[in-house]
This record gives sequence, C-alpha cells and structure tokens, in this order.
Amino acid sequence: MLEFLTAPLVYPFMQRGLLAAVMVGVVCAVVGTYVVLRGMAFFGDALSHTILPGIAAGYLLNGGDRGALFWWALVTAVASSLGIGAISRGAKLREDTAIGVVFAGMFALGIAMISTVRSYSADLTHFLFGDVLGVGDGDLLRIGIFGGLILLTVILLYKELMLLSFDSILATTLRLPVQALEYLLLVLIAVAVVVSIQTVGVSLMLAVLVTPAATASLLTRRLGPMLVLAAGMAAACGVVGLYISYYLGVASGAAIVLTCTALFLLTWAGSWLRGSRAKS
Repeated sequence: MLEFLTAPLVYPFMQRGLLAAVMVGVVCAVVGTYVVLRGMAFFGDALSHTILPGIAAGYLLNGGDRGALFWWALVTAVASSLGIGAISRGAKLREDTAIGVVFAGMFALGIAMISTVRSYSADLTHFLFGDVLGVGDGDLLRIGIFGGLILLTVILLYKELMLLSFDSILATTLRLPVQALEYLLLVLIAVAVVVSIQTVGVSLMLAVLVTPAATASLLTRRLGPMLVLAAGMAAACGVVGLYISYYLGVASGAAIVLTCTALFLLTWAGSWLRGSRAKS
C-alpha cells in the first residue's frame, strides 16, 4: 500500500498535478457552494465556455505561452460575467436569458477564432479537456495567488455573502450593497473558473464547481460546515482522481470529475436510505 501511494510521487509532474488538484478543488468548492445555494449552475457552465475567445486570442497573439493564455482568459471571463449582470439588470431580462445570449455569442466567437488556427488541436485541446499533469511552476503560482485572493474575499465577506445567498430581501432591508455583492460574486466565479480550466478543462468545469458543493448540501444546510465539507471532498476527489488517472491510464480531468460524481451518488443514496428508514 505504501508503494502504491508513493510510486507516482517520484515524478515532479505528478507532485505539481496533485498540488494543483487540491488547490483548485478547494477554491472551486468554496465558490461552488454559493453557486449551488443561489441556483447559478447554468451561469458557471456558460462562463466556462465564454472564455474561449480569450484563449483563442491569447493563442493567436502569443502562441502556447500559458501565462498569456491565462491573462487573456481571465479578462474575458471577468468581462463576460459583468456583461451578463449588466444585461440582465439594464435590459430587465431574466438572468438565464442574459446568460444564454452572452454564452452563445462568446462561444461562437471563440469557435470562429479557433477555426482560423490550423495547428490549434494539440495546444487548445488541453483547455477543452484539461491537462493537470502539464501544470508548471508558473501555473501553480497563479492558482495559489488568485485562489488565495478568492478565499480571503470569502472569509472577509462571509456574513454578507451568507445573507445574500439565503435571504437577499433581508440583505436589502439591512441596506447591504446587494448589487455590488452580486457583481463581486460573479467576478469570484469567473476567477475560479479561469484558475481551474487547466485542471479539468472547459468541458468538465461545471462538475468541479457544482458537484462537491451539491454533495455537501446533502449533508448539512449550515453554510460554514457546507463550505468545509465541500472543500475537503473536492480536494480528496482531486487526489483520488489523479491516482486513478495514473494507474488506469485515463484522462486526469475526467477521472477527477467521475470521482466527484461517484461520491455524490454515494452520498445521495445514503441520504435517501436514511430518509426512507425515518419514514418507515
């Protein structure tokens, strides 16, 4: 058993991958808890796709430079999240309608830009499906800095975000800056999506953002324990998923997501059994 656990750790890429998976899991689970509580899963999915034009632009201008791609993706994600918020409020549209409009337009723009690059398949595929084992020291630094800023913001505004998530009307009554907090939450989700893209990719981003938080919500309705449980489960699933990827030779991002999904199904089944026994 000891050799089973330590054998992958002799490879530096595996060490970096494990560290990235844990950091990304914690950050996404914390932000994802607010996504689940506020019913914003569609927003998270759309946002992970709207960064495609930024990735394409970064690739066209800077080639495969991961640092440049990160900054282009970050600017695009933040602009898209704020744009969705502005359209839904300024035009008095439902938020899901604004998300659909921005999502479709940005994703189409990204596809159009990518189609002009003849050699994109090898490099940009990593952003579509993830490449956690290709994480470098610079990537870890960016994940650590921006992930730390997200967690610090959540800690400092814990009470305000909790009130916003559970009772926005009361938050307005107490004269909290509700609109500013909502925009801030959109930005936090955008940054979390960008720092996580290399780990699981655009196509699987929603699962990492939502599944651990959804699993934790089955076990508790208190925000504090939910945040801790979601973060712990996401980090554990990241580690287990990478070991599965290493020993079974499957895609790392898919292995992490499948581990999260399996944990959710087990938790849901246990919750359902407990509920059935209580009724009987």
